[in-house]
Parts: sequence; C-alpha cells; structure tokens
Amino acid sequence: MKIDTFELERRQSLWENTVEYNLTESGIHPFTISELLDDSQVKQLLDLRLGYGQTNGSIELRESISKLYNNASLENVFTTNGSAEANFVSIWSNLKPTDELVLMLPNYMQIWGLARSFGVNVKPFHLKEDLNWQPNMDEVRNLMTPKTKMIAVCNPNNPTGSIMTKSNMEELIEIANESSAWILSDEVYRGAELDGKETTSFYGKYDKVIAVGGLSKAYSLPGLRMGWIVAPEDIAEKSWLYHDYTSISPGVLSQQISTWALEPSTRQKILSRNRKMLNENLSLFQNWLDKRKHLFDFIPQKAGAMSFVRYHFDMNSTVLTERLRKEKSLLIVAGDCFGMDNYLRLGIGSEKEYLLEGLQRLEEGLEEFVNA
Repeated sequence: MKIDTFELERRQSLWENTVEYNLTESGIHPFTISELLDDSQVKQLLDLRLGYGQTNGSIELRESISKLYNNASLENVFTTNGSAEANFVSIWSNLKPTDELVLMLPNYMQIWGLARSFGVNVKPFHLKEDLNWQPNMDEVRNLMTPKTKMIAVCNPNNPTGSIMTKSNMEELIEIANESSAWILSDEVYRGAELDGKETTSFYGKYDKVIAVGGLSKAYSLPGLRMGWIVAPEDIAEKSWLYHDYTSISPGVLSQQISTWALEPSTRQKILSRNRKMLNENLSLFQNWLDKRKHLFDFIPQKAGAMSFVRYHFDMNSTVLTERLRKEKSLLIVAGDCFGMDNYLRLGIGSEKEYLLEGLQRLEEGLEEFVNA
C-alpha cells in the first residue's frame, strides 16, 4: 500500500505555526472554554474522571447529533476523532480494490488520496466555475459503471464554498439510485452558511447515504477533534468495528463539551456568532478584491470561511505561496493542492484585525512579485 503525500495537510503542518499570519484555515476563529461554557459546566469538567468514554459516543452526544438530521436516531450515529477519521473509516470499511469511486473535485483531498491508496479506481467530476461552482450532472452520469460503489461529495464545498442546488442534489440521488451506489456526503461546513439557511443534508433523502459532520468548521471547535458519521444502522455498526482498530474512542472531555455545544441554545449562539463574523469578513475581503479586479476573479462562497480566488498573472500557485511564506511570513493555500493552478484559497475566518494585516502582507507581496 502506497500513500501519496497529502500536500495540503503537509504544507499546513510544516508551516502554520512558523508564520506571523496564517490564512490557510477553512474554519472560524475558535472559542475558548470560558467563552463557550458557564461556570457550572467548567466545574463539572474539573470533576470529570478521565477514563475511557463510550467508544462510539455517549448516548447523550449521539442523541444530540441525531436531532440534526431527518429520521435519524442514536443508532444511526457513530462518533469519531474529527471528520477526517469519519471519512477514513467510511472509505476503508465500504470500498475494496477494483471498486470505483466517483468523486467531486475540487475537494479536501483526503478521500482522493485514501481511496487511491486502497486500490480504488477514483473517477473525478468537477465543479464548474462558469456554473457558479455547480457540477455538470451529465458528467457525473457518464462516469457511472457497474463497478461504481460510491459517489463522494463535499457539500457545502471546500474550497469553493458552494452549495449544491436542490435540483442537482435530487439528480445526484437519482444517479446513485440507478446504480445502487452509496453517497458519501462530507457536510462538515453545514451550519456555516452566510445567509443562515442550513444546507439540506443528503441523509434522509436516500437509503444509501453516509453523512459526515463535525465541530471543527461551522462550530469553531477544532481542538475537540469531534466528528461523526450518520448512516443506516448496519453501516454505523460496521464503522464502529473498524474504529476499534484506529483511535478506539473520542476523549471523554471532548464528548462532554460537544454535548453541551450541541444543546439548542448554545448551538444557536455558536452559529450566530460565526455567521456574523463570516459576513463581516467576507465584505471586508470583497472590498479588498474590488480594488484589484485586474488581478482576481472571485465567486463569493455561500458557506464556510474559505474564499477561492482565481488570479490573472503568470506565476505558479505553489511558487507564489512559497514566496509569500518566506518573504512575507504569510501562509495561504496554493491552488496546486487541489490540482488547480492559478487559484488561491484564503481563510477569512480569523479575527478582523488579523485578516486585515494578513491581506496587507499579501498586497505587499503582489506589489513586489507581480508589479516589479
């Protein structure tokens, strides 16, 4: 088994803590414990015994997660260490060598790398910029064969921040149903919609759906490493069996804090705070871009804290981002990480002053590298 280098994660892991300004994050400025919890909850944490938690997630936590999905119960929910583990277990437990996976691109490239390493034939379909980052459904349909076992999507999408239209979702379900294929839907950005209208989950729309979620992105709680799978009961059970060979269980502290975070009033507080921050920062970023229309094209995201922009000057995206890191102590994501040169992904979920200062470093770099 040969594992390809996960370029996006490798670059972030190497450099995100060595630069003065890190605009690679696709999540939103994280909470502190004191911002999230009240004094009585903090006291409960101090008294919590640090044993092993329920390995598939506590009953209270799984019940809270199930309420986010139509027709789900706690038996449909299985918790993981982050949504990355949920994606890993979903691919590992449901696909075998020679199976075909039809995969949405651009995308967080974990599934691309994992499936190929497991010997799965990965067949991409592409979101189209000229369709406002929607797929051409004929392209999806033409990729399907009797060997296609799964269609994988990221909705809302990373890196474009687009959300599939209702008609495209319905057609994707129709295509999957015709081939009896699973839909693996990474929905970790669900809840981070700028207009406040929560994206409809694929779960509950079709019998063969594995929905992946978590608290790292829309909920600003990446340090909890809390993710989950919502799936038919037998698939959730199967995932648990494979999980016994990976991380065994999420930490007991993470399970307790996650349960509190998903209480309706706290959840609303989190999502409202984040939506306000995203809208303010997107307006700020759009104003910055409007002054540089000769350099960039941009379709604003519908959800999430990542902005995917195309630039119009002759420099490879990896070369550009490396120069920004070395010369301006600024880290942003090269389009090369998604197989799309001449694009950049910028995280806009930080505090406003931090974002402004990061954009100032980018402006200085463009003045020196492009206009020199």
